[in-house]
Amino acid sequence: MDFDTTVKMKLYEMIAGRADPLAIKIPTLANIPTSIEVAQVLGVPLEDVAAVFERLHKKRLLVPEPGDPTRIRMAPPFSGVETPFKVRVKQRTFFANCAWDSLGIAAALHEDAIIDASDAATGEPITLEVKLGQPVAQECAIHFVVPAAKWWEDIIYT
Repeated sequence: MDFDTTVKMKLYEMIAGRADPLAIKIPTLANIPTSIEVAQVLGVPLEDVAAVFERLHKKRLLVPEPGDPTRIRMAPPFSGVETPFKVRVKQRTFFANCAWDSLGIAAALHEDAIIDASDAATGEPITLEVKLGQPVAQECAIHFVVPAAKWWEDIIYT
């Protein structure tokens, strides 16, 4: 496995392990490790991990926090900040970047999930479920205001 993949896999392993509500008191940026933490866990120089984070960003595999490249805003499908897409997996809580990513968290973790979201037009609560690797059928619509081809023009807004 090359170094970039090693860093990426360790990052996701750390994200998955940090969402335990007994270990993390604040369910926001604390769930997403910094480049400093990843470097410490891997026992490698911070500069090497920072360079990997930059390369992963260029490949659209993560988004650094604006103004602080040591912190991650998005490691799709996971969000480093609280969003309207709260994903509960067993006793853990994650935030997704969007409705699509909320389904992706269940897929990434290979677990059932309950997703709390809301109707963007009315604010009405919506609950989605994933069981046995499949979304539970229900009447709903997921609307993307920005076409997918334009998401990366301003991924944080999108």
